[in-house]
Amino acid sequence: MSATVETVRVDDIPVLIARSDSVASSGRVALSMHFLGGTKEMMTPFLARLAEAGVTAVSFDAWQHGERTEESSDQLMTRAFTQFRRSVWPILGHTTLDAVRVLDWTVERFSPEQVVVGGVSMGGDIAVAVAGIDDRIGRVAAMIATPDWTRPGMRMLADPATVIDQGESTPYGQWMFDHLNPMTHLDFFARAPAIAFDLGENDLHIPADNAFAFRTALAREYPAAADQVQIHIHAGLDHLGAGRDPRVEDACLDWLLG
Repeated sequence: MSATVETVRVDDIPVLIARSDSVASSGRVALSMHFLGGTKEMMTPFLARLAEAGVTAVSFDAWQHGERTEESSDQLMTRAFTQFRRSVWPILGHTTLDAVRVLDWTVERFSPEQVVVGGVSMGGDIAVAVAGIDDRIGRVAAMIATPDWTRPGMRMLADPATVIDQGESTPYGQWMFDHLNPMTHLDFFARAPAIAFDLGENDLHIPADNAFAFRTALAREYPAAADQVQIHIHAGLDHLGAGRDPRVEDACLDWLLG
């Protein structure tokens, strides 16, 4: 594929943009977010696939990730899973708000007809949250992700027998949760954006029950919105397996392309 890849800064946020040089624009912008401990550059192959379809594909470093931190990925992961709510809720909230700012800039520059968002694991959590507060977004691909920041039943990746003690949040993180967590703001989704969760059958880190509970809760309050939530379970895959399986990525790509 012949594509132009550029890095820009939106305020203090480093942003990666991929656009095809040979395929006519589809009129669509896709924001695609990386997983906890990842970077925008890790999304480049997926951005390239979107660009091949004529989509303007965008990613950026989540707060405290990539160019926005001096902490190593190992240090971040240790901190995240020894004090999850204290460390990760602020990352989720801050990055969700950053995403709206990045989309403001992207929409102003490219004037798309459609805006879609997707992400992997934490990036998928953020994608769902952004769709809740930004009504420009019509479609969401949440890969191995959850709409519930409390992550009920979350177990250690390296030791699935161990349920993670998530600890307590700071007031800052609690504010983010109170204002942005999708599961406790079902009204944000009353407009019925199309959301697909692609999840591993054997994922004990982010169990599929989280997505089913979200759809069930929506069905009680906003049936039309629940009808727009699809949950795809990929047999035999755990969290990391689903995250690395090209068939799961293909399903998310197809969903974003509509």
